[in-house]
Amino acid sequence: MDFGIEGKVALVTASTKGIGLAIVEALAREGARVAVVARTKEDVHRVARENGGFGVTADLTREEEREHAVDETVANLGPIDILVNNFGIRAGSTWADTGVKEFAVAFDGNVIVSLHMAQLVLPAMTGRGWGRVVMLQSVWGREAGGAPAYNAAKAAEISLVKSLAKDVASKGVTVNGVAPGSVLWEGGGWHRRQQADPQGIADFVGREMPLGRFGTVEEVASVVAFVCSRQASLVTGASIAVDGCQGRSNI
Repeated sequence: MDFGIEGKVALVTASTKGIGLAIVEALAREGARVAVVARTKEDVHRVARENGGFGVTADLTREEEREHAVDETVANLGPIDILVNNFGIRAGSTWADTGVKEFAVAFDGNVIVSLHMAQLVLPAMTGRGWGRVVMLQSVWGREAGGAPAYNAAKAAEISLVKSLAKDVASKGVTVNGVAPGSVLWEGGGWHRRQQADPQGIADFVGREMPLGRFGTVEEVASVVAFVCSRQASLVTGASIAVDGCQGRSNI
C-alpha cells in the first residue's frame, strides 16, 4: 500500500535506537524525508545518513533545544508535515522511590516535551491544511500499572492527544497516540531484564503476554507509519494499543 507521504518532511524524536529508529526506517521506506533528533551526535548523523535524512543533535529536555530541532529541520528539509514524539522519560520505579521530584521529571519529560514540540509545528501544519502528529504513549497510561510517575504522565499524554486533536480536526491535521505494550529490542530495558533474569522474564511473558512473546519495534513502527498516512485521515484523537492484547482496558 502506498501511504501517500513520499516527499513529506517528518521529524522523529529520540530516533537513533529502539522504537524511534524503527519509525525512522518505516517512514523513510515510504519516501518521507526524515529529521533524526537525539542527543548523541555520532548516532544521529549515522542514522540520518543510513536513511537518507537529516540529523539534528538536541537535548529535548531543554526548551531552546526543542526550538532548535524544529528550526534546523525546517531550514534543511522544509516545512514539517509529520511529527512523531517518541521522546520520553521514566522517573522512579515504585512508590518507595517516587515523590514530587519524580512526578515533575516524568511530566516534564513526557507531557511538556510532547506538548511543546506539537505547538511548535501545529501552526504551520494548520496553515497548510495538512499534518500528522503522533505521540508514543504506553499500555501504562491506558490503564494502571508500571512506575507511578510514568503511568500518570502517559495518562496525561492520552488526554493531551484528545484535546489537541479536537482543536485542529477541522484544519486537516490529525493528532494521535500509539501505545505500545512490552517491546523487546537489543539494548532496551526488557532485553537487559531478560539477560539478568531469563526465567523471571519467561514467566512474565507466559503470564502477561497472550501472544506468548514480546512485541517488536517494527510492529510498533508499522502502526505509526499508517497513522501518518493519507489513508488514516479519519483516525484522530485516538490512543491506539499496539500490545498484542497485553492491556486489559476495554477501550
